[in-house]
Amino acid sequence: MQYGAAAEQAWYMPAVVAPAPAAETAAERVERLASESAVVVFSVSTCCMCHAVKRLFCGMGVHPAVHELDLDPRGRELERALACLLGAAAAPGAAAAPVVPVVFIGGRLVGAMDRVMAAHINGSLVPLLKEAGALWL
Repeated sequence: MQYGAAAEQAWYMPAVVAPAPAAETAAERVERLASESAVVVFSVSTCCMCHAVKRLFCGMGVHPAVHELDLDPRGRELERALACLLGAAAAPGAAAAPVVPVVFIGGRLVGAMDRVMAAHINGSLVPLLKEAGALWL
């Protein structure tokens, strides 16, 4: 039986970080990682909204590839690239709002938690997951 942090993280499958090509930009890496699995979640391990979106998917029987930005040496760069994709880049000198979780389904950007929950509530999330091959119902 697992206790503590190991038990808490056992319900999802964190992505194994493969070595990236040396000249790969953060945006290219986000694009590559997003296309490697049917469902990809960019997350921070201590973020409650990230936890909620991972639980949502696991509760539906979907096991996303999870990339924990706080555990990645290039996590800050990836977070800035994700902020640009979401159009959430902060003004120079301003504090940046957190952009995680960021979800990709079938290699396409779905968005942050608000978009995922809206898709779940309006019934469009399940068809997206089926189309991506992440869910069989």
